[in-house]
Amino acid sequence: MTSYAIGLASEIPPGAKKIVEVGGRSIGIYNLDGQFHAIRNLCPHQGAGLCEGVTASYVTSERPGRFSYEREGEIVRCPWHFWEFDIKTGCMIVDPKTRTKTYDVTVEKYEVSVDEQYLFVHLK
Repeated sequence: MTSYAIGLASEIPPGAKKIVEVGGRSIGIYNLDGQFHAIRNLCPHQGAGLCEGVTASYVTSERPGRFSYEREGEIVRCPWHFWEFDIKTGCMIVDPKTRTKTYDVTVEKYEVSVDEQYLFVHLK
């Protein structure tokens, strides 16, 4: 597994994302309430830049006209055809067998920079 340093954790505050190029791949790094997640910036449908789409909630409805918004900021919607994917798992919302690649992200501190934490993306 190859690791790539992609920047400081402070560069991506909670609720934000950063799109980076690592190992020849475009990857979206998301900060969901202090937990970092990485997904391939490629929609499996027709190749759009998935992470360039809107980050939204999971919307459910128990009956017509009544909507609930859950998992705020955990769903990314493809900008071309609005396919929705779970940022944590990479799975498509309506068909979990369809997915985009996810990557491990770690946060590490270095002795020389006590207050700075660096993000690393690990590609397999």
